[in-house]
Amino acid sequence: MDRETRLFAESHFRGLRGRLPGGVCPTPDCVDFIENPDSFSYADFFKGYLLPNVPCVFSSAFTETWGSRRHWVTPSGKPNFDYLLRNYGDVLVPVANCGVREYNSNPKEYMPLREYINYWKEYIHGDYSSPRGCLYLKDWHLCRDSSAEGVFTLPVYFSSDWLNEYWDALGVDDYRFIYMGPTGTWSPFHADIFRSFSWSVNICGRKKWFFFPPGQEEALRDGHGGLPYDVTSPGLLNSRSCPLPLEVTQEAGEMVFVPSGWHHQVHNLEDTISINHNWVNGCNLANMWQFLQQELCAVQHEVGQWRDTMSDWHHHCQVIMRSCSGINFGEFYNFLKVIAERRLLILAKGMGPEVEGGEDSGPGPQQAAFDVSRIAEVLASVVAHPDFQKVDTCVFSPRPEELLQQLEEGVVATASL
Repeated sequence: MDRETRLFAESHFRGLRGRLPGGVCPTPDCVDFIENPDSFSYADFFKGYLLPNVPCVFSSAFTETWGSRRHWVTPSGKPNFDYLLRNYGDVLVPVANCGVREYNSNPKEYMPLREYINYWKEYIHGDYSSPRGCLYLKDWHLCRDSSAEGVFTLPVYFSSDWLNEYWDALGVDDYRFIYMGPTGTWSPFHADIFRSFSWSVNICGRKKWFFFPPGQEEALRDGHGGLPYDVTSPGLLNSRSCPLPLEVTQEAGEMVFVPSGWHHQVHNLEDTISINHNWVNGCNLANMWQFLQQELCAVQHEVGQWRDTMSDWHHHCQVIMRSCSGINFGEFYNFLKVIAERRLLILAKGMGPEVEGGEDSGPGPQQAAFDVSRIAEVLASVVAHPDFQKVDTCVFSPRPEELLQQLEEGVVATASL
């Protein structure tokens, strides 16, 4: 990030005055297609798509050097089953059954990749049908389970990735996934975890995306307030009261940027392999915090009848929230703390000019200054929240108020950076 981009971003958030954009976002007429890597900078992406929170598609030229595009794909553009079996055949992978609905998702089982590829071959030979159903390998943590060296190169546009930076620091998880499956596999209607951004690259195959901007999903709710499982169902498609989705067809090698809070549904039009990351940074941190507040309210509503009889009811709500959402207010503070301390250290070291690079270059001082300003604003809201004030913060080091003071001092110190 250069200084001009940082000042542009800080002005953008000052204009919001701590609020998220309200109302229903309009559906764009189309999604921009970014053709040439040489003429598209990080600043172009940041100002044109990340801050406005709108999707775009990058051409296959952005991923043409990836090892996965050379090794995981046959010369005819199909999945290279032989290569995948040789290198990953014994790895246990999660597999969903697209033909079975479990709430608004699909049940999963684990099997060796070898077994899944054998199923996939039989599915193809059976004219894309099998007694076992339509199985989709989803959410395989390749980077966590084995070496992903040479598989892909993190695009600079997505390099400010606090979510994976945090989980890498803890060494327990990540939000980097491999998806692969035959023609007809699909992901039901959803918005990404924690209202994160995501990016998705087709290593081979084609996908059809159905996008709905933030707020439009409300018009799709049923009488009980539930969101649809399948937005392509005839009942919804033929309803005049339902908004029309923004449709995008993603070709092999292309990269889709999915903005924060955009609900979507995705179908594989061919035998497809994709690499996908979820990520959070200063641009959607407030979205994540709003989402967590909504999740806690939903938990409190569900167990509200026991509020007066359950000892330490607020603590139990946080426990339930973590089991349902994967994070609670205490862990969200730890997330903010880890990223904040890393950015403050960069500023204290007074690093030199920033260079646009990949995943190993790390944030420079302008990016660190922007990140500190965003964490400071959101942490101030966290500290003031009545339910966070009921969390036992005695075990936190530094205490939230102390970290907030450090961040606010950092904001003042970097004003002229």
